[in-house]
Amino acid sequence: MKRHLFNLSLAIATPLLLILAWFKLSSQSASPFFPPLGEILAHFADLWLFEHFASDIIPSLRNLVFGFLLAAVLGVVLGFVLATVPLLRALFEPSLHLLRGIPPVALVPILITLVGFTEQMRISSIVIAAVFPTLIATMDGIKAVDSSLKDVCTVYQLDRKDRLFSVYLPSAGPQIAAGMQVSLLVAFIVMIASEMMGTAQGIGAMTLLAQQTFMAADMWAGILLLGLVGFLGNILFDLIKNRALAWYIGSKKMEKVS
Repeated sequence: MKRHLFNLSLAIATPLLLILAWFKLSSQSASPFFPPLGEILAHFADLWLFEHFASDIIPSLRNLVFGFLLAAVLGVVLGFVLATVPLLRALFEPSLHLLRGIPPVALVPILITLVGFTEQMRISSIVIAAVFPTLIATMDGIKAVDSSLKDVCTVYQLDRKDRLFSVYLPSAGPQIAAGMQVSLLVAFIVMIASEMMGTAQGIGAMTLLAQQTFMAADMWAGILLLGLVGFLGNILFDLIKNRALAWYIGSKKMEKVS
């Protein structure tokens, strides 16, 4: 318990100390490219808490959440199908590994060409880029399920739905969750990239516009907001993951104690 509180205190104190150091070191800055942190925070409040909250933050978060959830569902379903149907796995697994090697951001120009500068393009780019980590993790997790559990499924003649929800997902859950966390990171990166290419709406677009118009304080405010969104998104995912996998985390703790 003491170790947990120490780690938590350290995790909170470290970013606070870095922010205080930034505030102190930049307080006398006269550079137009590195304004004082106090000025950046003032622009942050004006831009993101009031003026651009509904017009830019909400659309960005909506695209991120919807794209990530759709990618996670598709990744789990397709991963389950490919892992349990050997013929399909043999046909498509090499292509999947080839496609996942393409940098996620490189998909955005292709989708712009095919779909145009639309919200559907931004969501589609997030889904296509973020589906692979979850899909691969699901395939690997299900293939690694204990063979005795697979024999039980065969003996009791469980259908695919019962196998998925009663046996495979619980057993492969930790590995699938790890893949989904990587998918969340990819979705966040592609969300920013898709907004920086040919659109005037979203956090990424506003940050790029501030850079192009030499509004350094607004640019830094956008970067701070992106960092905050990524940080809070990761914390929220960890909370949900720890709740969903409480049985697994508890069993690991018991193994360490024993």
